[in-house]
Amino acid sequence: MTTSVLLETNLPNLFARGKVRDTYDLGDGRLLIVATDRISAFDVVLPQGVPHKGAVLTQLSAFWFEMTADVMPNHFLRLISNCDNADLPFPCSQEMAGRSMVVKKAERLDIECVARGYLSGSGWAEYRESGSVCGMRLPSGLRESDKLPEPIFTPSTKAKSGHDLNIDFAQVADMVGVETAAGLRDATLSIYRFAADYALERGIIIADTKIELGRQDGRLIIIDELLTPDSSRFWDAATYEPGKSQPSFDKQPVRDWLTASGWNREPPPPDLPDEVVAGTSARYREAFRRLTGHELR
Repeated sequence: MTTSVLLETNLPNLFARGKVRDTYDLGDGRLLIVATDRISAFDVVLPQGVPHKGAVLTQLSAFWFEMTADVMPNHFLRLISNCDNADLPFPCSQEMAGRSMVVKKAERLDIECVARGYLSGSGWAEYRESGSVCGMRLPSGLRESDKLPEPIFTPSTKAKSGHDLNIDFAQVADMVGVETAAGLRDATLSIYRFAADYALERGIIIADTKIELGRQDGRLIIIDELLTPDSSRFWDAATYEPGKSQPSFDKQPVRDWLTASGWNREPPPPDLPDEVVAGTSARYREAFRRLTGHELR
């Protein structure tokens, strides 16, 4: 397992470059998705990367894609674990191994499909103001991080820049039609329930997760990533204590340090201390180890 940091890739036929992933069109209905070690906070990509982050995102997504394939189909074809099995129309470099996957191309739906089992983040903020989340009235008297009576579907717009905005089911239906909206909701909640039960047996609470879906050959499939520390809030079940914010297996140390530094959240961001980078990397790897049962390769 290498400790080098990959911040950018430069391969033929770039399809898209996001905050973390570089995607390439393989020209035959397939895409190559490479997860770099880039990290963003407050919608700004930071100058430093986090060792192993891209490998965790890719290998954990592959793990979940395979495990949940019977719950909901997805775009995953295979993980590039080494260059011997790459089967790409261009040379494979060793830095791609373990952080790259080949997937089916799909039509992306511009809706963030969020399932919440616990009251946290923007859901908690909205509940404090209105007593509801995405138009759904919740019981009164709930505390931050409380478990909800049942998981809820809380979609949001997929913003190209800035923060996503929470919307209700009726707005989703207006955007994609009632039948498709119901399909997005049902798929999101089914995946969440399956994963939350599995994770809890391994000492992790999945407080919420964000899923992206698309259409491929007329059917809905899961795309992008799945149930990673970037798309989900993972809490340690052993230390869970409702009524306050919970430590999570993600980039929270980065956000906390940047907030304490006094940074105004506008580019350029400050350099992160080595201990913050190392601590964040350790959190990602610990989430991977607990959920998969083995160390990152």
